[in-house]
Amino acid sequence: MAEKKYWLFKSEPSAYSFDDLMNDPDGWAEWDGVRNYQARNMMRDDMKVGDSILFYHSNAKPMAVVGIASVVKEGYDDFHGLDPDDDHYDPKATAEKPIWCMVDIKGERPLARQVTLDEIKENPKLKGMLLIKKGMRLSIQPITKEEFEEVVSQGG
Repeated sequence: MAEKKYWLFKSEPSAYSFDDLMNDPDGWAEWDGVRNYQARNMMRDDMKVGDSILFYHSNAKPMAVVGIASVVKEGYDDFHGLDPDDDHYDPKATAEKPIWCMVDIKGERPLARQVTLDEIKENPKLKGMLLIKKGMRLSIQPITKEEFEEVVSQGG
């Protein structure tokens, strides 16, 4: 059995918030629309059911980790890329070669208090997080179990 992995998923709350995930009538959501090859490869090759996710609100005031989610379906073709009426349409994608991938995630619980980007930057135990590396803009990032547990501890 593969070792459990840990991730940080970034989303702008105006586009899709943690509350949106927690209130989804299905109890889970497709994490679709990722249009970066490195992030796609992580979803396709590395994410497994049961992996834990820190849900991070980007482009928000303040930017912060707000909740915990988990992977409930491993990577599969992002069919939204084939739909010309979809915001995530990719004209290079075809049914034979869909290019993009998505996973399904489920909200587990909100943090008792959000852990802000500034708090993450100030915590010496989190100095290695990709989130705070200059130029790191990926919407999906691997994190360590220790980083996951530290942020959860800070957030209560």
